[in-house]
This record gives sequence, C-alpha cells and structure tokens, in this order.
Amino acid sequence: MGFAPWSERPPGAVYLGATVRRSVKILIVGHFAVGKTTLVGALSEIPPLRTEEIMTQSGALVDDLADVHGKNTTTVALDFGRLTLNEHLVLYLFGAPGQERFRQLWHDLAYGALGALVLADTRRLQDSFPVMDLVESHGLPYAVAVNHFEDAPAPDLAALRDALDLLEETPLVVCDARDRVSAGNALITLVQYLLDRATKELV
Repeated sequence: MGFAPWSERPPGAVYLGATVRRSVKILIVGHFAVGKTTLVGALSEIPPLRTEEIMTQSGALVDDLADVHGKNTTTVALDFGRLTLNEHLVLYLFGAPGQERFRQLWHDLAYGALGALVLADTRRLQDSFPVMDLVESHGLPYAVAVNHFEDAPAPDLAALRDALDLLEETPLVVCDARDRVSAGNALITLVQYLLDRATKELV
C-alpha cells in the first residue's frame, strides 16, 4: 500500500477526494496531558475539531498536574481530525479525553474503531496501564507511541516494552506529537499492524 507524504498538508483539503472508497476510524488515546490533542492537530488535513476548556482551580482536585508543565486547558469531549492516507483510504482520528471521569464518553468513541494508537509518557508510565486495559477490554488492537518530551529521559524501547508488559507483536515506537512526520510515522506503524493482522486472519 502506498502512503501519502507527511511533510505537507494537502492544499485546500476540505472535501474527500472522489477516489476515496474506504474510511477507517482510529482512536488516539492516552492518559491526561500526554499529547493527544497535539497529535491529532499535527496530523489532520482539515482544521481539527477540539473541545478544550480552560482548567479551573476546581479541576486541580481531579486532574493530576504532577510533572506537567505549561498546561492550562483540557479536552472535555473529543478531538477529531481527518487524514487521507492514499487515494482510496481515509482515516478519521478520534482523540479521547484521558481523565477517569470521561470514561463513559471513551466507551462511546471506541464504538466502530478499527484500532487505537496509545500515547505514553515515560515520566508517567504507570498512567498508561488503565488506558491499555480499556483498549483491551474493547478488543481493539493497538500500537504504543511514546511521546518524547524534552525534559524526559531518552526512551529505551526494550526497557519500555518490559515495563509496559507489551506482547511481542504490539508495535512500540517513539514520536514527537508536535511533528507531522514523526506523528505520521507512528500512525503508519499502527495502520501497517492492522493490515498485517487482517491479512493473517484471511490466510
């Protein structure tokens, strides 16, 4: 399968191309403040839908800002973006809020998804386990993308795979959610994994 280049957004990409025949729903998930909104925004070929609100003092009781710097908004419903992978295939990206209080909404967003890209942060790795548990409870195949923050230690993929207790087949990559090429490569890793699984099931 050929993929479109990631360096530039298609000019004026508002409407789907006439050749598109298949659409796929992908979840972008992860714990609070891991970079889901940033990643969807970096990848979307259309202006992304965002439902961010300013965080208030009341939210400090439920939103753990330990090791999180410069964050003053939070997603309260979803992020939505669209990405045409090639002339026949388009991805719809749904970013789910990471806080426990939005779990019911997370369940609704998971309906009909083909797979999930789980974002992780090495500084808060333990927060990834409830997210992966949710993904697995819905039977969704997934890949893990470690969003590398500047103040975080350099990721050791072998050690991270052990720490996250990932199956050998589960893809694990490092990305920068701000960078379109890096985020795109993480998403391509997931899509290729989904294609490989589908091919094996047909054999």
